[in-house]
Amino acid sequence: MTTPSQPKWGLVSTIKADAKSILDFAAYHLDLGAHRLHLYLDAENPDVYPHLKAHPKIRVITCDDRYWKQHKAPRPKMHQPRQTMNATHAYERIQTDWVAHIDVDEFLWPHVAAHDQSRAITETLAALPAETDALRMRPLEALAGHADHYKAMVPSGAEREHEVRAIYPEFGVFLKGGFLSHTAGKLFARTGLPDIQYRIHNLFQHGEKNTRETEQEGLRICHRHAASWDDWQGSYRFRLARGSYRPGLGAGFPARFGGLNKHELLTMIEQDHGIDGLRRFFGEINAELPEVYDALRLRGMIHHCPLNLAAKRRQHFPQFD
Repeated sequence: MTTPSQPKWGLVSTIKADAKSILDFAAYHLDLGAHRLHLYLDAENPDVYPHLKAHPKIRVITCDDRYWKQHKAPRPKMHQPRQTMNATHAYERIQTDWVAHIDVDEFLWPHVAAHDQSRAITETLAALPAETDALRMRPLEALAGHADHYKAMVPSGAEREHEVRAIYPEFGVFLKGGFLSHTAGKLFARTGLPDIQYRIHNLFQHGEKNTRETEQEGLRICHRHAASWDDWQGSYRFRLARGSYRPGLGAGFPARFGGLNKHELLTMIEQDHGIDGLRRFFGEINAELPEVYDALRLRGMIHHCPLNLAAKRRQHFPQFD
């Protein structure tokens, strides 16, 4: 399929968050040039629903019992399959040429001057070859305590383990690329393809992973996975039980060499050292320690990404504030 010279793009997200966070997410991407936002509220949220419903570029659905009955399937207990079902539902309906599937704490970031960012996304998508079905965007991870600063992961390769140990000497070896969150990134998917299942990190077609994808360094995702210690603690138990730290996920390096997955690592730290141990872990991985921040800076792994969320929220949703 060919891409128009000025392709339209949109987002889909399944969201359970406070009204301010949801409007920050929506306003930021509207400001960036999104033509459509398909937002699926995982629980009723009367504080935000009217603001979203009133915006002409937003399609908002509350995922209540009526919604799931329309799917003719019970509501999945885990949020991951709910995300996949909602993203696939939006993929089949969104009126854009491309659609990205991201979370409420993720923000698209083109590496260009602020006034060129909207154009950069359109130009990037327009330049993709016709045989490319997806564009993978790798994450940058927010650094708590460093406003607007994000870190890059240690890239894969023969030196990854050595570099991770050098930057994060106590805990980093257990984390892929030194990241607390995912390293897989998220996708922009070309719309109009048949028999698509739009998962969290990958696009499936005819029941198999669609590998017709590319990756560009110029378009990343700012992932505010743990914006502060309090923010991290607020979601820690859920993530440990059912989210990105849940049991059964892969380790940062092979278990046969002593690797632990995040669930095993964090459980061990908490059992052996309590909340103080978790605080020490968080401080190192988030570069609160000056020596860790300097190690990242000297390697060119610190990125300044001012999202200006409050200003954009006030611009696009003035009635909320």
